[in-house]
Amino acid sequence: MGPKQNTGSLSSPIRGWLFQYPKESFRFDVVAGLTTAAVVIPKAMAYATISRLPVEVGLYTAFVPMAIYALLGTSRPLSVSTTSTLALLTGAELATLAPDGSAPQLMSAAATLALLTGGFLVLASILRLGFLANFISEPVLTGFKAGIGLVIVVDQLPKMMGVHFVKGDFFTNLLSIGQHLPASSVPTLIVAVATMAIVILVEKFFHRMPAPLLAVVAGIVASGLLGLERLGVETVGEIPPGFPAFTPPDFSLARQLWPGAAGLALMSFTETVAAGRAFVRHGEPRPETNRELLALGLANTGGGFFRAMPAGGGTSQTAVNRRAGARSQMSELVTVAVVAAGMLFLAPVIRLMPQATLAAVVVATTVGLISPAEFRAIRAIRHGEFRWALVALAGVVVLGSLQGIVVAVIVSLLQVIYQANHPPVYTLGRKPGTNVFRPRSVEHPEDETFDGLLIVRTEGRIHFANAQRVGDKVWPLIHETKARVVLLDCSAIPDIEYTALKMLTDAEAKLRQSGITLWLAALNPEALRILQRSSLGKTLGRERLFFNVEQAAAAYQAKNTRSGPGGTT
Repeated sequence: MGPKQNTGSLSSPIRGWLFQYPKESFRFDVVAGLTTAAVVIPKAMAYATISRLPVEVGLYTAFVPMAIYALLGTSRPLSVSTTSTLALLTGAELATLAPDGSAPQLMSAAATLALLTGGFLVLASILRLGFLANFISEPVLTGFKAGIGLVIVVDQLPKMMGVHFVKGDFFTNLLSIGQHLPASSVPTLIVAVATMAIVILVEKFFHRMPAPLLAVVAGIVASGLLGLERLGVETVGEIPPGFPAFTPPDFSLARQLWPGAAGLALMSFTETVAAGRAFVRHGEPRPETNRELLALGLANTGGGFFRAMPAGGGTSQTAVNRRAGARSQMSELVTVAVVAAGMLFLAPVIRLMPQATLAAVVVATTVGLISPAEFRAIRAIRHGEFRWALVALAGVVVLGSLQGIVVAVIVSLLQVIYQANHPPVYTLGRKPGTNVFRPRSVEHPEDETFDGLLIVRTEGRIHFANAQRVGDKVWPLIHETKARVVLLDCSAIPDIEYTALKMLTDAEAKLRQSGITLWLAALNPEALRILQRSSLGKTLGRERLFFNVEQAAAAYQAKNTRSGPGGTT
């Protein structure tokens, strides 16, 4: 039994930690919050650029949504701002809506998108759709994230090269990058490569230090001391200091933005719950999914009124928060305080940051989404799911990121449908010297079988879509073994649907006409209840229903002993 989850009123999470906050945790949370801020601030600004938004939008997203989630969320270490996936999905939606939009237009659209995303999450909480956290399978999510990673890297390469061209789809952009390679700005390339080197080396040899922050600081210092703007290196430029102003969303965009908001809500929730679950310590409550939907929805809704982009929990920044010693959501509030100080006092410094530095930080921190090791691990275990992962990857790269979500969901559904419609069928044998019956295999050729008795087992609910497939697998076994009795082990069948029951009734009649008897064993309560209501139950009677396979095998042996030769082979 795990810790009891909190499912009370909206104020329950606050009562659970803020009103009963232990003083001894404060110093740990302060250190964790400061450390996490050093990672969150540069990454949030960098991810804003993925969405074609000004860098200050990243700060706004690490300010309002994070503060709201800290007060209402159920995960103690979860750090909520934005992620590379959400940033790319936001950018794709904005590119469709306003390909040539000005910064104010894009910011208004992004805020409206955040509000709609929050609305979908709140609605999902009211409808108790928390189970959707597991809606996309892990192999499909692996492929989806790898596709996102490839798209982001290709999207950021022009900024690292210092070139400009009209963006298109993935392959068009890749071709344009190759064509513009000779026109690359050497100073810009040097800045980008140096930034990536700092991030990679610091994370490898000094993993406790905030690599993105060090890279950003180095870029700002180099820009100020060397006058990189005069050398053709583009910088962030002027950003407004201070807190974001309250801005009503533009509801006239809702009709165009709601499909993208629905996809963002699904991905935000999936990533948030995955990150929250990954860093639960022993004795801590697991994030309660419907409560997380509500907290995340209100965080996005609140952010939408203060120029934030769609937000969610990030795995990498949550890992930093946990490793730095976070004990409660207080660490997030400390991060929020640091972000607030940055918005108030660091605008003159941030303006010097090279665009190539931000792009390099994005690439260095996003490339981890492309994990060949995960693909190899999936392929080593299940070839079919490896193919699903590749389909999800291709869906993002070929069709686009938003359409990629649809592909990922459809592929996950196809997996479920395929597996439900292809139940396995095993022939069983008895382990020598025991009463244990197990699927026959080449590893155990010594397992005992019974002359004239075929014992088969299938798994899962038997319904109209898979009953014929089960029959197609069983009939060849009957002919191959020349069975006189077919014993169906029903222990792994929770229920039998009406159409499947009718097909089983017809199969029993066909077997009987061929001189073959059907026995059933280990029926679960629901399947037994359905069977007893049917004509098949009356046909089988009590004498052909058995408590378990062991009892049925004993009855068969006893019957053969009385009637003539038989026994084990």
